[in-house]
Amino acid sequence: MSKIRVEVEHQIGGIKRCQIVVQEFRNRVDHYGDDVMETACGLHNFRLTHRQKRTTTILKAA
Repeated sequence: MSKIRVEVEHQIGGIKRCQIVVQEFRNRVDHYGDDVMETACGLHNFRLTHRQKRTTTILKAA
């Protein structure tokens, strides 16, 4: 159970690298908050995907 919690907290920390998620969001349009979180999660997944590919490429080259 604690392994899952730690993994979730690491993912949330990665998402919070986008400062728009951390700072107070002042836009008054209702769906923008959801759009911002969805975009931040997408960027985090993109970052993870490319980091894993780069690591795999380095290991294959060696």
